[in-house]
Order: sequence, then structure tokens, then C-alpha cells
Amino acid sequence: MATTDLTTTDFQQTLEDSDILLVDFWADWCGPCKQFAPVYSAVSEQHPDVTFAKVDTEAERELAAAANITSIPTLMAFREKVLVFSQPGALNAEQLNEVITAVKDLDMAEVHKQIAEDQAAQDTTPQA
Repeated sequence: MATTDLTTTDFQQTLEDSDILLVDFWADWCGPCKQFAPVYSAVSEQHPDVTFAKVDTEAERELAAAANITSIPTLMAFREKVLVFSQPGALNAEQLNEVITAVKDLDMAEVHKQIAEDQAAQDTTPQA
């Protein structure tokens, strides 16, 4: 599957439409980003069930800021609209495939349960 370019306008819809969404935050001037790009593209061809997207941090500064991107490349993985992985730095193909396998293997019922428990605990914590 080819990678798709995301903007602030279509990010949310892509997240809603994708069971698993990987996002590569990059910039044209970034050497490690340029090294990671062909790896990301090649691995995308091996996983047609995963949406692979890219965000140009120079063109989409607002989106990069909203995602708290402080270093590039940064890879984020979402499953069922939940951020389950975020890490700066270029990965090789083996590492990227390991991330994808780990995301696919997540017990999302448990993840959603933990999120609900964390939210409930925050809701009952007295505010200072």
C-alpha cells in the first residue's frame, strides 16, 4: 500500500477510517527522514491492512505542534483511534515490522479498559 500525505484537514478523517494508522512526521531538510522514507515506503507494500501516512512538519506546522513533535523523524502508530506508539528516530525495515506486529498483536479490549480506568481515576481526583 502506498503512503498518503496527511494535512490538518484530513488527519482526523483518516484516523477515523483506519483500524491501524502509522504516521511518519518528517521534513525535507532532515537527513534521517530521507533515509527512513524508502524503508517506510517498502514496508508499506507488505502491510495492505495498515494505513501508512506522512506529515511534512514544515508544511503542517499546526499538526506537528498538536502531535507534540519535537524531533524528526517521529513515527506514531494508532490503533482503533488510540495512540499506541510514538518514537523519534529512523527505524530499519526489521524494526518497523516489529512495531507493526506489536501494534497488530495488542489486546485492544484491554487497552480501552485501561484508558477508561485511567479516565475514571482522573475524574475522581480532587482538583487543586
